[in-house]
Amino acid sequence: MSTEASIPKSTDNLQGFSKEGLAELDARFHALIDEGQQANVVNLIARHGQIVHCDAYGVQDVSATPPVPVKTDSIYRIASMTKPLTSAVAMMLWEEGKWALEDPVSKFIPEFEGLKVKQENGELVAQASPMTMKQLMSHTAGFAGRTEYPAELRAGDLQHMIDYLAKQPLSYQPGKEWRYGPSVDILGYIIQKLTGKGVDAVLQERLLGPLGMVDTGYVLPESKFARLVSNHKNDDNGKLQAIPLAGTYNAVRPRFIGAGGGLMLSTVKDYWRFCQMILNGGEFEGKRYLKASTVELMHTNVLEPGVTLNFQARSFGPIGFGLGFAIVYDHVDKKTSQAAGSFWWGGLFGTWFWIDPVNDLIVIGLINSTTWQTPVGVPVGRELSAKLVYKALNA
Repeated sequence: MSTEASIPKSTDNLQGFSKEGLAELDARFHALIDEGQQANVVNLIARHGQIVHCDAYGVQDVSATPPVPVKTDSIYRIASMTKPLTSAVAMMLWEEGKWALEDPVSKFIPEFEGLKVKQENGELVAQASPMTMKQLMSHTAGFAGRTEYPAELRAGDLQHMIDYLAKQPLSYQPGKEWRYGPSVDILGYIIQKLTGKGVDAVLQERLLGPLGMVDTGYVLPESKFARLVSNHKNDDNGKLQAIPLAGTYNAVRPRFIGAGGGLMLSTVKDYWRFCQMILNGGEFEGKRYLKASTVELMHTNVLEPGVTLNFQARSFGPIGFGLGFAIVYDHVDKKTSQAAGSFWWGGLFGTWFWIDPVNDLIVIGLINSTTWQTPVGVPVGRELSAKLVYKALNA
């Protein structure tokens, strides 16, 4: 059943946004498509619980004839934007007393008991203190970055991943660095152990189904195939081209269920439903999913002093991390146009979102491209979107 009718929309009331500012937002993103830099984009802005603006522009596949325009219900690969979904489900189990923030990860994964830490000189030493669940959820548990592991890590199921990691030393002392690795996939494995169900089933039962996220999941039914956007890349001459669809989505349930990413699919309005629930303090359309205090904890910085977010040895600047979200500090030298106090994440293929509780604001952008990232892996669209969104916000 479609949930379109239940989505509140703001047409005459722009909730403090200027029509001219929103028009500039569209014009700037449309120009990127018209110039051949991207195939398409879908942007959504919501404020005070209402969708103020939702725009889709471009085509699903630049190589297709005839071209198929993207729509606001086009289906995109959201990659690591899966992580906040998994984290929210984990926090539901936390509220139920299934685990505690200071629990050692080895309580749930005995194979990780006594893992050594590899120092820069190659020496293996004991953990100064056992990695905790809080550290696992904040990417500070000691595991290496994702690109530091071979493809074998995801070659089997989640148990295969655990068996592989149990034979590898940690890359740093738990809590002392932030590295973007397999932590949320490991969290998904723990969710499976705590519930006795596949992490995909738990996500569906606890979050996606009740929220009405009808187009979000790991498997694309044949009935929805026509709405799937192609991924894109630049050829050797810098010209945009579509990547063949085979291998870029799951037609059947995959062996490896990437709780931290993989080929999760969604639409902009599906993901808005999740973001609105979080911005509402854990409630959406009369149903409570999380306590307000739990949601606040999720976007409260838990990193130890001096630990910063880094991709490829480059720092994000004054950005903290909570239990599933990165958080913008109130610093004058912040390296983002997002408002202080906002929390966010993004996906490998250029998708982005942030939630701004100060301005009661949600912004989501969807693009699928393997090339539109900054050197530190940040979607270019998020920073462009942030500059234009706050410029358009008058009140």
